[in-house]
Amino acid sequence: MGVPFSQAVGVGKYVLTQHLKGNRRYPLVLMLEPLFRCNLACQGCGKIDYPAEILNQRMSVEDAVRAAEECPAPVISIAGGEPLLHKDLPQIVEAYLKMGRYVILCTNALLLEKKIDQYKPHKNFCWSIHLDGDKQMHDHAVDQDGVYERAVEGIKLAKSKGFRTSINCTLFEGADPDRVAAFYDTVSQLGVEGMTTSPGYAYERAPDQQHFLNRTRTKELFRALFKRGKESKKRGISWKFTQSPLFLDFLAGNQTYACTPWGNPTRNVFGWQRPCYLLGEGYASTFKELMETTEWDRYGVGNYEKCADCMVHSGFEATSVMDSIQHPWKLAKFALQGIKTEGPMTKDIDLTKARPAEYVFSRHVETKMAEIHEAKAARVAAALSAPAAE
Repeated sequence: MGVPFSQAVGVGKYVLTQHLKGNRRYPLVLMLEPLFRCNLACQGCGKIDYPAEILNQRMSVEDAVRAAEECPAPVISIAGGEPLLHKDLPQIVEAYLKMGRYVILCTNALLLEKKIDQYKPHKNFCWSIHLDGDKQMHDHAVDQDGVYERAVEGIKLAKSKGFRTSINCTLFEGADPDRVAAFYDTVSQLGVEGMTTSPGYAYERAPDQQHFLNRTRTKELFRALFKRGKESKKRGISWKFTQSPLFLDFLAGNQTYACTPWGNPTRNVFGWQRPCYLLGEGYASTFKELMETTEWDRYGVGNYEKCADCMVHSGFEATSVMDSIQHPWKLAKFALQGIKTEGPMTKDIDLTKARPAEYVFSRHVETKMAEIHEAKAARVAAALSAPAAE
């Protein structure tokens, strides 16, 4: 796998400690979104379709540090929007590294050449560069020509400067297994540390709602992919993933997992997002409030219609990691046999009793807009009431 041994040991020790303490709910990865603004407009993204006033918001260094102090997750994944647009991001990353956290900085790489010298290579820091397939696939996904080449150049640049470097790849309906497998081969030959892969999830705010995978298609796609991965390995090309082996096995329909939404809590410009990175159904002001007041059992596959097709890493990676700690023989079996790509799949969670979807995601937008306008009005009032300069 593509995760460094020291990181795997550190995260494993953390999970085992939580398990021995009897903690049922604990975070594994803090998902930090210090801004929503992006220099791309991907049709499958639900993070950029906000009013300009919200897109202009930036999380302060103090709030970003406070989020990590509140949330003890050993890994922090910084996304967006495009995080490199945040001028204070180098300070945030440096603060997290000093706290002993493992930091993954996700970027589309368009600004990497300009910004990379603001960062220093570190054993606990990794660039995660967005690539949703080969040139045609990726440029189509991001709706802009030439982005694939710049991402590949970004990978090469980061590696040349001594940084740990990986890619993240989201797959959508219509993805061709042969083509994706060829892309994985190409990325592997670039010498990246590893790949993070996941099916796309239907964000409510995403402009394109037609190309997200359902559960059956997800399993069929990843079985076909992993079968081709075995063929690549015979040719001397090994795909390395920066993910739990059991999560990959889950994608192929060989594990039945419930979602662990508290495993990857999200902190963004609105606050702590309920219940997870993908659904915005209210916000908490602190991590403690998020954990203690969110009605977790109302969400997840089988509990809520919106979650029915989700098999995304941010919901299920934590489940698989916890499973591997609690049942280490599963990992041993995986190491011996690999991912099963033939035969019956495991029985899935019953979806028939899930509560109906509620479309409430606009409430926090309205609240935030009101806060912004109130703050602006207060600044104008203060300026008008200030005594004139002599």
